Amino acid sequence: MLNTATILQNSTSVAIGGFDGMHIGHQELFHHLDQNGVIVVINTGYANLTPSHFRQRHTDKHLHYYNLEDIRHLDGAGFVELLKKDFPKLQKIVVGYDFHFGKDRRYSYEDLKELFLKENEDGEVVIVKEVKHHNDAVHSHKIRQKLAIGDIKGANEFLGYNYTICGKKITGQGIGAKELVATINLEAKEFLVPKEGVYVTTTRIDDEEHFHPSVSFIGHRVSTDGSFAIESHILDGKVVCEEKAEISFIAYIRENKKFESMDELRDAIKKDIAVANRELQRLEL
Repeated sequence: MLNTATILQNSTSVAIGGFDGMHIGHQELFHHLDQNGVIVVINTGYANLTPSHFRQRHTDKHLHYYNLEDIRHLDGAGFVELLKKDFPKLQKIVVGYDFHFGKDRRYSYEDLKELFLKENEDGEVVIVKEVKHHNDAVHSHKIRQKLAIGDIKGANEFLGYNYTICGKKITGQGIGAKELVATINLEAKEFLVPKEGVYVTTTRIDDEEHFHPSVSFIGHRVSTDGSFAIESHILDGKVVCEEKAEISFIAYIRENKKFESMDELRDAIKKDIAVANRELQRLEL
C-alpha cells in the first residue's frame, strides 16, 4: 500500500468539498476523478453524518484533510498555491457549482478556474452541476432535515446507503432483559441521531462483518426513568456486545410514546418487533 506522501505526490486530480454524508451528490464529483484521484475534505468540525474517518467507508479514493481553521486566512491565490504544493502533479480540480473558498468564502469556482489555469494552461477545472433526486436537490442539510423528521427512507435515498451511527456500548437501565427485551445501549456523540422514536434497523456488533436484523429506539425513556437512550434489540438471537456497535436505519415505525404500564410497553415492543420483521423480510435483510 502506498503511503500518504506518495499518493499526494502522484495524484493528478482532486475533488474538493466538505463531503459530510458522502451522498449521491458528492459521489457525482468523485466520478470525475482520475484513477489516482484524491478527495480533499475541508473539515469544518461540524460533520455529523460521516464525521472524521467515517467518510472513508464510502469511497476507495484516498482522503486528504484540511482543517478549516488552518486555511481560512488564505486568499484565493494562497489556497491554489497550497494545492499545488501538496499535489505537484495536479492537472484537474473537481468542485460543485456552489463551491466557495478562501478568506470569508469570497472566491467562487470562476476564481478557481482563473487562478489555477493562469499558470497551468493544460489544466482543467470541472464544475459539477446540482444533483437532483426526484427533482429535489441533494444537499447534506436536507438529509439532516429528513433525519430530524424521521424520514429515513428519504434520507437514505439522498445518501445512497442506509444512514448509520456508530458508538461505544454503555450500561443501560438494566430492566430490559429482565422485564422487556434485551438491548444494546450506545453512546454516539459524534453522530446526528434521527428523530425520537422506534425504527427498523440492522446492527453490527463489535468487529463482526455482518449486520443483524434489529429494531431500535432513540429518545427519552418517558415510560420509565426519562433518560435519553440509543438502544437496539437484535432479532436473530442472543448476541454479546463487548465494546461497540453500529446501527443502520431502514424505516421509521412510530413516535416515542409514554405507556401507563409495563404491560402496555411490552405489548408495544412486541408490535414493533413484528413490524420490523415484516419489513426486513420484505427487503430480504
